[in-house]
Amino acid sequence: MVDQKVYIVRHCEAEGQEPSSQLTEQGEIQAYRLRDFFSEQRVDQIITSPFERAIQSIMPTAQEHQLDLYIADDLQERKLSSENLSDWMERLEQTYQDFDLKFSGGESSREAADRAVKVLTDIKLSQNKATIVVSHGGLISLILNHFDPSFGFEGWKQLTNPDIYEINLTRREVKRIWDQ
Repeated sequence: MVDQKVYIVRHCEAEGQEPSSQLTEQGEIQAYRLRDFFSEQRVDQIITSPFERAIQSIMPTAQEHQLDLYIADDLQERKLSSENLSDWMERLEQTYQDFDLKFSGGESSREAADRAVKVLTDIKLSQNKATIVVSHGGLISLILNHFDPSFGFEGWKQLTNPDIYEINLTRREVKRIWDQ
């Protein structure tokens, strides 16, 4: 059986957190570094969050591999709350301890993880051997937690922009492969 790999990519540096936020000048440079990183890798498909910063982060790679981007709403960032929380960092940490904790207008860690893992389940059912999935730090940390329960709030804090983790779906192995 041939291994199925998913490259989980966190978007490059962006100007803000809104869905329409663009990459910074540094983020644009990082997007080309991602392209260079993936230039020697097999890539069968690219699935990305609909947020502009995610699309811009992977566009040079898609062009290099002559692949269309598949937009997946299930990969958009997890919404902690619809309210502006002054103590959002403490609240976020609580959601890694209680996956069912939900704040006003937001989604629980379990809800967010379920929608993200559904994308990976669809990939596993496909014949694609190498898929890039582009998303956001909060959601990526929940994907990684699904495969490695020790990955939590502290892991989220250590994610970089960009970042890449390789998940071997066949063996259920996770490793960080971005070191730049």
